[in-house]
Amino acid sequence: MREALEQLEATIARRRSADPETSYVARLLGKGRPKIAQKVGEEAVEIVIAAISGDKKGVVMEGADLLFHLGVLLAEMGLSFDDIGAELERRDGISGIAEKAARSKG
Repeated sequence: MREALEQLEATIARRRSADPETSYVARLLGKGRPKIAQKVGEEAVEIVIAAISGDKKGVVMEGADLLFHLGVLLAEMGLSFDDIGAELERRDGISGIAEKAARSKG
């Protein structure tokens, strides 16, 4: 999975400066962060719908779309999947309940 995410980030980086007429990444980045974030939200909803309907293939396909759009959002913000990975590593071994409670105090 790590290799796939690294490849995705490299593809997004290459396509940032491409012609928006031929590159969805360039076109999406040109529309700005609100539109990119909207696409992340749309893909999240689509994966939820697929999950509720028991559509395993749909979950996989929508999951790929979600990760793609998240990758574009991260790139636009100067972040990477490594930043998310670091946060997951920080949370490892911490109860989800305790972690959420700590966030609400800060």
